[in-house]
This record gives sequence, structure tokens and C-alpha cells, in this order.
Amino acid sequence: MTPRKKTILWIIAIIVLAIIGYAVYYFASIYNGLQGLQKSAENSPFKSVTPVEVKVPDPPKWEGTEPVNILLMGVDARGIKEGEVPRSDSMMVASLDPVKKRINVFSILRDTYTDIPEHGQDRINTAITHGPNTAMKAVGDLLGIPIQYYVYTDFQGFIKLVDAVGGVDFYVEKDMYYPSNADNHEYDIDLKKGQQHLDGTTALQYVRFRHDATSDFTRTERQRDFLKAVAQKMQSTTSIMKLPNILEQVSPYIDTNLSVNDMWKLASVGYQSQMAGSEQIPPMKLLKEEKIGSASVLTVSSESKLKQYIQDIMNKPETVPVSSEGKTGNPTNTNSTTSGETGENSSTGSSN
Repeated sequence: MTPRKKTILWIIAIIVLAIIGYAVYYFASIYNGLQGLQKSAENSPFKSVTPVEVKVPDPPKWEGTEPVNILLMGVDARGIKEGEVPRSDSMMVASLDPVKKRINVFSILRDTYTDIPEHGQDRINTAITHGPNTAMKAVGDLLGIPIQYYVYTDFQGFIKLVDAVGGVDFYVEKDMYYPSNADNHEYDIDLKKGQQHLDGTTALQYVRFRHDATSDFTRTERQRDFLKAVAQKMQSTTSIMKLPNILEQVSPYIDTNLSVNDMWKLASVGYQSQMAGSEQIPPMKLLKEEKIGSASVLTVSSESKLKQYIQDIMNKPETVPVSSEGKTGNPTNTNSTTSGETGENSSTGSSN
């Protein structure tokens, strides 16, 4: 073998070893990052919560035949004492169907008045103060579906996530302004209408804004739209390559009951799936505004109809579009964003 060929072989060997070394480091970093999301007892944000025996569904066997439902909770920890668990500022359920390769997102209005297992009736956003199992059971009972997993974060976790993916290009549909004297203007909202690049801080302003005619109804729609934009950004090649750094940035601010193995499988299903639709819960047609005691709350006019509404969405068949010539096109995923059929409703619940 000539010296030239030996040199080329050595170069190839070094490149291959470098690639293997990077791959080992990359996947080890991802594994460690995912492992850090599930907090131990002493690091759990719920360590001060007195456990209550609330039975939640066992996670699926991951045979790829049944939906997986995950409760996503964002909390506002401002003004909370050490050891206290804040109420959830936003609650969403992401339902992943591995057979249909579809994801449905349900955002739950935080003032929805419902049963909180072992704690009577209250607003749904109080459920998390009794621990994640109580929150999963309360939301699952309301929607009529099993909630197997939860992901919990706060304002800082949201900011870190958006910054870690490099921000998101997004259209802000109107001027948004709301000064916050309560926290020394740290979380003021001041956005201008138009297409712009939102970093973590400005993205938080966008998803928190609720000072318009339709209040929390419109805000939950904005949150679902922005969540879809973040999910799309996460699926980009650049974000995938940056995944170890993303996990390192957000890990201190997230808690979940997902194991690393669960997360790998979820990531695989999620990457192959399309967003099928996003809905407000309760939808406007099943929602009533009431006064219970001195509190303004939202109640469901028919729990059985709400559960059927959820099933209809999750079992909606894929549509086959027909062209103007009457020819059948390729099947596509149904894209529904009714956002609860938002109307001119009064504001309920606490301020931003």
C-alpha cells in the first residue's frame, strides 16, 4: 500500500472515530438531559404536598395502538412562598395517536369549575396544588379520557425553552400592552402588531396577554397557536442537533413523570405525527358563566356531551378532499382550530 493511500485511510479512520465519538457524546447528553427532567423526591416541586390516594391510569404498554394523553401545566410562581405549589396559569392536554399519526391539543380554561378528587369542587387550576396525580385525575375525569403523564413548568422554564430553540418567527395579531406594577414591571407586556421574531421574554408576553374583550378564551387560542409554532421549530434539523443544549437549559424548570424510555418513544411518535387540531375546553356551546359564592366561574352544561365532544374530535376520520372536477385527492389530516367558537364574553378569573 502506498504512503498516499495509507494517509487517506488514516484520515478516513480519524473522521469515522470523531463521528462515533460525537454520536456517543450526543446521545449520552440527551439521555442525561432527559433523565434530569424527572425530579427526585427531594427536588420535586411537590415535595411539600401531602400525598392523597388518587388512582391515575397506568401508562400504556407502548404497543403503538392506543393514544397517549399528556397534561401540560404552566404555573405562575410569582408571590408564592417557599414550599407552596402555585395554581396552574395554563393547562393543556396533548393527545398523541400513534396509529393515525395525529396530535390533538385541548386547552382547558383555568376557571372551569369541576370536581377535584378528594377535595370537593373548585376551579380546575387549583388541582395541581394538591399534586400532579390529583391534577391528572381531575382533568381526565372532566374530558373522559385517561391522562397518563404530566409535564410541569413555570414562566422561567417557558422562557428558557423558547430561547434555547433560537426563538420563533410569529405573527402578533394586534398591539398588546399591559404594565404589571405587582412585580416591579418584570413581566410587563408590550408587543406591536405584525410578523416578528419572539424570544423567550416576548413569547411569554404573547401567551400571557388576556386583556381584551374575550379574555381567557382568546388567550388559550393564542397559547395553542404558539405551541404549534414551537413544536414545528423543535422538529427542525438545527433544533435536533441542539437538543442536548436545549435539555440542559430547561431541565431545572421542568418536572414530569415521563421516564427516559417514555420520552424516546414519545419523541418518535411526535416526530412522525401531524397536528390535527386544537380545541378550547369547555367549548362555547357547552359553557356557562356562573357565580358560585363570590367567585365567577365557568361550568359545563352537560358533562356527557363534553365527553362525547372529545371522543368525536379524537375519532374524527381523515378527510379526502374532492377537486372541482370531482376527482378525489390524497387523504389529508383534518385541521380544526375552532378554539371554542370564541365570542364576546366577559372576563372571568384572576388578573394576569
